[in-house]
Amino acid sequence: MSDQGRPSRLLRNLPAKIAAIPMILTTLVVFTGGTLWTIFYSFTNSKLLPRTNFVGLDQYERLWSNSRWLVSIENLAFFGVFSLVFTVGIGFLLAVLMDQKIRFEDTFRTIMLYPFALSFIVTGLVWQWILNPDFGLQGIVRGWGWDSFTFDPLHSPDTVLFGLLIAGLWQGTGFVMCLMLAGLRGIDEDIWKAARVDGIPTWKTYVVVIIPMMRPVFVTTLVIVAAGIIKLYDLVVAMTSGGPGGNASQVPAMYVYDYMFQAQNLGQGFAASTMMLLSVLIVLIPWAYLEFGGKKHG
Repeated sequence: MSDQGRPSRLLRNLPAKIAAIPMILTTLVVFTGGTLWTIFYSFTNSKLLPRTNFVGLDQYERLWSNSRWLVSIENLAFFGVFSLVFTVGIGFLLAVLMDQKIRFEDTFRTIMLYPFALSFIVTGLVWQWILNPDFGLQGIVRGWGWDSFTFDPLHSPDTVLFGLLIAGLWQGTGFVMCLMLAGLRGIDEDIWKAARVDGIPTWKTYVVVIIPMMRPVFVTTLVIVAAGIIKLYDLVVAMTSGGPGGNASQVPAMYVYDYMFQAQNLGQGFAASTMMLLSVLIVLIPWAYLEFGGKKHG
């Protein structure tokens, strides 16, 4: 019976399986093949064109001894920690407010989500104008009479990352709010009724009951935000081009681009991109285990 049933299972949903073949081949050839190709040539001294002259770990030793790469890692870590905390925190608070069945909820939700529809290039240019000291926020406030007001984060190496953080939060918070709101709307109404009957304060219900129930939503949101942070490039190029002062806002993706297309050092660019891939895997593997392996063991 099992041998007879096996062909029938293979033929089940045959049109859908045939339609998925191009996507599977694309994934195997383009993504998997491209990844293996990049890792392979990161162990060579390829310059303008790829060549199989292996140098072992020399490219990685050069990478981690390069001050520009180390600065880019520090900048990304600083930006990433603050971006994760504030994006998820503010997004959750906005979702809680939206979950109170306020009037014009659809309008407010659209307004909050609109920045996410813009590209990082557009967002970067908009906030570059807003933070411009001459005709941006500082110029407007000084025009009102506060001549001593100073707000120019993009032109100081000490504050430029905070300027990037403001633009990143403006674009990403609305998306996180929608994810969190979908999670809140999935909570059974009986839980809220039981909490009110027991006299549990609303804030305590969120902390003790609601947030633990939304663990999958929080984990997925953190993975999405973290993956976006690791490949941060467009926003920095549009707002600061890695400056001021040379490398004050340098990020790993800019390092990869500059070495591959400007310095014409493919081996070094491949090594840097491989390290970025490793950081993505560090984020994705725990998420996959929590989402799939943890459920299987449970």
